[in-house]
Amino acid sequence: MALPFVLAAALDLAIRPATEPQPPAPTQLTLVRTAQHLQRTGDPVWDLQLIIPGEPIRHYAAVSGRADRQGANRHLMGSEAPLPAGRYHLGAIEALGSTGPKELGPIWIGIEPDFPTGRRVLGIHLDPSAGRNWNSGTSGCIGLIHHSEMLELAQLVERSQTKVLLVSH
Repeated sequence: MALPFVLAAALDLAIRPATEPQPPAPTQLTLVRTAQHLQRTGDPVWDLQLIIPGEPIRHYAAVSGRADRQGANRHLMGSEAPLPAGRYHLGAIEALGSTGPKELGPIWIGIEPDFPTGRRVLGIHLDPSAGRNWNSGTSGCIGLIHHSEMLELAQLVERSQTKVLLVSH
């Protein structure tokens, strides 16, 4: 009697996959500093990557913080340093319209840190001054360098329902 049970168990294992199917990987943004700098202002260029499973990784050139504040305390409000490293939650995508601050561009994507920090009012926006003048860089947000890329990013984040941003050192 034990033999049919063993045979049935062996057949069952042969039919079932060795591991249970995994849920699809979530979409996410990652921010990584590159070795590049904007020529005129010296701002470090960061690579904002949008990772949507099953699609090519998209790369967006960005700035974070001011060129001369890259080594400042990332957790101190008003430091003009890059974003602190860690995990963030993406908030609403908001159109700023013509009455919004010109230095933030047409769209704001709010981000909230998932860890304690003194930084507040953080987001992803366009930096229209990037590489052009003394206002190049951000007060600590992520500023995309190209207008068309900001519009594309907002559309793709909304379509993919991306909710996570990971910032490296």
